[in-house]
Amino acid sequence: MSKRILVTGGTGFIGSHTTVELQNAGYEVVIVDNLSNSEAKVADAIQQITGKKTAFEHVDCTDFSAMDHVFKKHDPIDAIIHFAASKAVGESVQKPLLYYRNNLVSLMNLLELMKKYTCQNIVFSSSCTVYGQPDTLPVTEQAPTKKAESPYGNTKQICEEILQDTCNAESWLQVVALRYFNPIGAHPTTLIGELPNGVPANLIPFITQTAIGIREQLSIFGNDYNTPDGSCIRDYINVVDLAKAHVVALNRMFENKKKSNYEFFNIGTGRGLSVLEIVDIFEKVSGVKPNYKIVSRRAGDIEKVWADTTLANNELGWKAEETVEDTLLSAWKWELKLQKEREKKQ
Repeated sequence: MSKRILVTGGTGFIGSHTTVELQNAGYEVVIVDNLSNSEAKVADAIQQITGKKTAFEHVDCTDFSAMDHVFKKHDPIDAIIHFAASKAVGESVQKPLLYYRNNLVSLMNLLELMKKYTCQNIVFSSSCTVYGQPDTLPVTEQAPTKKAESPYGNTKQICEEILQDTCNAESWLQVVALRYFNPIGAHPTTLIGELPNGVPANLIPFITQTAIGIREQLSIFGNDYNTPDGSCIRDYINVVDLAKAHVVALNRMFENKKKSNYEFFNIGTGRGLSVLEIVDIFEKVSGVKPNYKIVSRRAGDIEKVWADTTLANNELGWKAEETVEDTLLSAWKWELKLQKEREKKQ
């Protein structure tokens, strides 16, 4: 019988792509999502891609009794991949309590329910924000976690601490935390992609929406950073490559290959690109020059970060494969498809 995986935030950007890869790998998936930043129709799109039915529960992970019902209904759950969280750096600075409540309570609820229903495996969606501004680049997993630059980053640090402390107290618990760098792109079928509600908080949908005319201009936050062109540098990873890392992490758990009950890995490409470089590459692959303006720095942003992925490459046997050009082109094709849908509705 195939193993059943609970994917929280499964209709979101990374969750939906991971659900596809899980189903392609033969896993059965139950999605839980409160649809605060996604749409229920994503579950249908996933089914279109894989040809497999996805169970979908419209539930908020901070609601303990509703989650208890999900665990009871779908028992046994063999593992959890926990994506459900608020995730915009800028918004977290303005609404810290929302971020602490949503991101911490959801994890604590899951850990309590895992014990109750004897589910021992969880893959946690962490972030390179746990490093703050690293002293040395590329950043390795051995780098110290510094004071977070934003409440969002701090929630990821605290969640990792909660997981580590629980692993120390509960020897049955198996955790892999994946520290993502910047996920971008869309599925090659253009059936799923990044679908922000309202004004995008992430760079790529803002670029594509500006290029297609939804946004008047793209704001680039600062050109006075200590980088070659003055704009922030990040490690941009294709969302399908990232999704595959979750499948590999799960397989590692089920095959008992873990070296300790708490492991964590950088998931990136190992290459840093500036915001202005990304805009330039997007223009080359799409043939469209997005209108942009340099504005002042944004609170919570770090200057530069990119991954040393040696540990994930060697231990997980995983590495990023897609080029940034193909990835940006996939994001543009996704935007063009969304534009067609918008025109149909008019």
